[in-house]
Amino acid sequence: MMTINCKGTLLDLSTPKVMGILNITPDSFYDGGKYKNEQDILAQTEKMLSEGATFIDVGAYSSRPGAKHISEEEELQRMLPVIELLMKNFSEILISVDSFRSKVAEESINAGAAIINDISGGKMDDNMFTTVAKLQVPYIMMHMQGTPQNMQVNPHYENVVTEVISFFAEQLFKLRQLKINDIIIDVGFGFGKKLNQNYELLKNLSLFKNLDVPVLTGVSRKSMLYKLLEISPEEALNATTVANTVALLNGTNILRVHDVKEAVEAVTIVSQLQ
Repeated sequence: MMTINCKGTLLDLSTPKVMGILNITPDSFYDGGKYKNEQDILAQTEKMLSEGATFIDVGAYSSRPGAKHISEEEELQRMLPVIELLMKNFSEILISVDSFRSKVAEESINAGAAIINDISGGKMDDNMFTTVAKLQVPYIMMHMQGTPQNMQVNPHYENVVTEVISFFAEQLFKLRQLKINDIIIDVGFGFGKKLNQNYELLKNLSLFKNLDVPVLTGVSRKSMLYKLLEISPEEALNATTVANTVALLNGTNILRVHDVKEAVEAVTIVSQLQ
């Protein structure tokens, strides 16, 4: 059984779960600047929870290609008040903190967040793994080639699938040495990957099950969808559902999305096939 321990509750991921995205950045590629005040943040969170989100992923650092780098202080100033606001209004909420910085992760967990979601897979902060070990919370480890500032300049792989798998195998070994048990992997669609490399990963997602940890998939409204179809991110909801369905059929355990209702419907239909 695929389970993770969230704040003392065992969550069974053999039925896929949905993680709703709450970007509190002014410059995210799809919803940047949308949720500026408490009212908007609470309304969007309530909407996602009522539509069936198990987790809410809060991000205060935009990681879209070429995004502006912000300081740790600025990230904390954006992040902590939002976590406190959500904890105060939704007592049962499971917040995932989207940060590659161990200090931001630790302070967010102390403020009530339940999961650390690290786009760098431990590569951008040497203290991240020891921090996770100390906090003993679930850790989402994503693969990214380069940094958000340069990752899409010219990503190169001999074989994207085997290289991403070996990256995870190596990092999982380090995490296990530190007695970290609840690990989730994310192949990092759009993070240092060309269009065809993203589809190579989506097609072969089931191979990542061999690592014996839950898999999270985040393709929501990404350029691998809208560039292929020559549409805008705003028009990419249908494409997102198609890609999410492929990911579910290939064994993904968590869908990270902007649109919760549609993702939950995809999970319900695919689960009916099992």
